[in-house]
Order: sequence, then structure tokens, then C-alpha cells
Amino acid sequence: MDEVSEEYLLRIRREKASRELDRIRNSFSFRIGTIITRCIKFPPLLIFLPFWLIFFFAKYILERLGRLPLSRINSEKIILNPKRCVVLFPTNGVGLGHFTRLFAVARQIRKQDSDVEIVFVTTMSALHLVESEGFASYHLPGKYMFNEMTAAEWNAITEEILGTVFEIHRPSIFVFDGAFPYRGMLNSINNRKGLTNFWLSRGTFKKGATKIPVDSIQHFHHIIRPTDSTSRPEEEIEHKTPIKTVNPIRLLQTADLDTRDITRTRLGISADKLAVYVQLGAGKINDIESLLQNVVDVLNRYENVEIVIGESIIGKRIDVTGERIRVVRDYPNSKSFNGFDFAIMAGGYNSYHEAVSFALPTIFIPNTATGMDDQVARVKSGEDIGCCKVILEPNDSSIERAIDYLMVEENRKSMKSYCEDQKISNGAIEVAEMIIQTLD
Repeated sequence: MDEVSEEYLLRIRREKASRELDRIRNSFSFRIGTIITRCIKFPPLLIFLPFWLIFFFAKYILERLGRLPLSRINSEKIILNPKRCVVLFPTNGVGLGHFTRLFAVARQIRKQDSDVEIVFVTTMSALHLVESEGFASYHLPGKYMFNEMTAAEWNAITEEILGTVFEIHRPSIFVFDGAFPYRGMLNSINNRKGLTNFWLSRGTFKKGATKIPVDSIQHFHHIIRPTDSTSRPEEEIEHKTPIKTVNPIRLLQTADLDTRDITRTRLGISADKLAVYVQLGAGKINDIESLLQNVVDVLNRYENVEIVIGESIIGKRIDVTGERIRVVRDYPNSKSFNGFDFAIMAGGYNSYHEAVSFALPTIFIPNTATGMDDQVARVKSGEDIGCCKVILEPNDSSIERAIDYLMVEENRKSMKSYCEDQKISNGAIEVAEMIIQTLD
């Protein structure tokens, strides 16, 4: 083995040992042991020991709840000779929203500068999507995939994987897209010289739902806010990290969509029928099958309608019955939007902005069971300007009324026109430009 390889391996081992030492020093048992040891070394402090321990317990609990900054010892970490490399870390549990945004950014970076190395670390399981584009990828299974794994254990794994990726690829930039900044990720980027950290954080969030740790934002050098159809609430945490606002991020441009004829031929849709696309989510937050069956039953009452159901590539197989149904398990399904006359979808960020940007008349049934994402606010603002119809309480009659409205061609044309008025440039282009400028 040559001298360079020996030095490289030594550096990896040294940083791994440093991470383990940091974990020991920051553990509950070590911190409380340090307090007791100090009192033993200087006995007069023993009189204050009960109060010191009470204070420590209260502070520790508030730190774990994210109400106080984490008291943490962090050894200095350095990326030697950073390369023109970007590590992207989208976290996904119930859908593909975070991944899709960073996937869109990655494609735009490559389009603008093909020499930039792009590496994905993601909890999203469909890695073939990343590999098909020629990007390196590492899979980090979400905590829910393991039996009886604690948050501390999963965060330790996260920190170890990200640390190893940083050592192997020597990136200059790290980009996180997720609603909650996990402690393992924060530990891996904290005090790491040579790395510029971005947080791609979109709204719309439910009021009071963004309970992130108070010290999390200080780990990032830049925050990028893709806009939404409605304004984002005021920041709940005061910080000095600069914020850059960009347009909504989409994976595809209008020119990337298949034509109406190509889509209908591929899916076997009759030229003289109305085609309705139905996608109500991945089904990981709530049970969508009963609602989906209800929608299909209503659509089946219209003889000239053919139904295409979009099945999430990371969700379970859909069990639904009916006539004139096709199920598509593909990504991204928006590539086929030109082939549909209208759609019935949940109100997720990507679904909403793709429908409006590609002028697909849509009935939105927002998912109210999401933890943070305010789908109701998003789609209602679109309905207010004529871009869509919204069903807040789905049942036979409300679904049928909305479908009746879009069965009228003039109503579909009107909705398409309102959507065309809202067209703006793709925010992924802006984010890619910002990242490349930082690299240079």
C-alpha cells in the first residue's frame, strides 16, 4: 500500500476515533460523572451538589426537548483539500417531496456545470432513480425501519455515515432538505472547516408545527426558502443566518413533458375518452384506500371517463376495484400530465406546483393528517385565484359536484388559463446557480 493511502486511512481512523470520543464526552453519564468528580476533588463543593444536579437535570431535559442549545464538546473536523463536490441529504419518510426538490437541484447543477461531483445520502429507498442519473448515492434507512432503535442510536449511525461520506468525497458544500434537522446530521457538520452548509427549507407549515431545536439553524451558513402558494409564518427562532428566497422548485420543465398522444398511446387511453389522473398520496400517513375507492366509484358513473391511478414508488400496492382503471407506478408521473384532461390529487407541495405550472385542471383533496405541511392553506390559496377546486370534506356528493364542474370543457379551459397566468421560472435553476457560485 502506498504512502498516500496509509495517510488517508490514518486520517479516517483518527476522525472516527474523534467522533467516538465526542460521543462519550457528551453522554449523560459522562457529564453527570464530571460534576460528581469535581465535587470529590474539591469537597467544599459537595454542599452544592444536590442543587447542581437538579440544575443539570433540568437543563438536560430542556436540551433534549430542543428548548435550549445543546451543551456539546465538538472536536475540530477539517475537510482537507475540498473538491468541487456537493453532498445532498434529503430526508423522506412518507413521500418524495424532499428528495424531489434536491433531485431537481442536482440535475440543474449538472446541466450548468457537469464537472461538479454530486453525491446523495438519503433515507429514500428508491436509489435507482439517483443511480439512473449517474449520481453516487448512499442509503440511510429511517429509524422506523429498525425494531426498537432509539433516536440516539439512529443519530449515531447518521453521524457516522455522513462523517464517512465527507472523508471519502471531500465535499465543499452540504445541502439538507428536510423538515427537522436531526441531531446526528448536525453533529456531523458542526465545526467542520472547509464545508459550507445549506438548508433548503420550504413552507407552508402549520402554525406552531415547526418545533425544531433552537440551536439547529446556527449550524448552517445559508437557508434557502422555496416559495409556496401562500406566505410562510414568521420565524419561530431568531437567527442571523442569511435567507435566500427562490421560486417553487420543480423536477421537470414544460418541455420535458410527453405529448398528449405519446402519453395516451403508452397508457392505452382511448382518444375519444376523458382521462382523469388520481393520486392521493403514498398512504404512509393515513389510509388513502377508502378515499381512493370512493373517488373511483364516483368516476365510474361517467361512461366517457378512463382513470389512471398514480401509485407511489415508495408506497404499498394499491387495492382498489372498478372499471376502466390503469395503475401507474412510475416517477415522475408529472411527465404524463399532458395526456390527462384533469386530475384529483392530494395537496402536497410538489403535486400542487406541478399541476399549476403544467396547467393541469385539478381537484385537490388535502391531507389534513400531515404533521407539519399545511396542505389546506396551500390549495385554498390556489382555489381563491381559480387554479383548482378543493374538497375539504370528501364524500360522494362533494366529490361528484367537483367532478361535474370539471367535466365541462369550458370550466377546464378557464382553470388552465388561470394556471397559465401563474407560471414562473423553476426555483431549482436559482438554487443550482447559488451553489455553483459558492463552489467558485
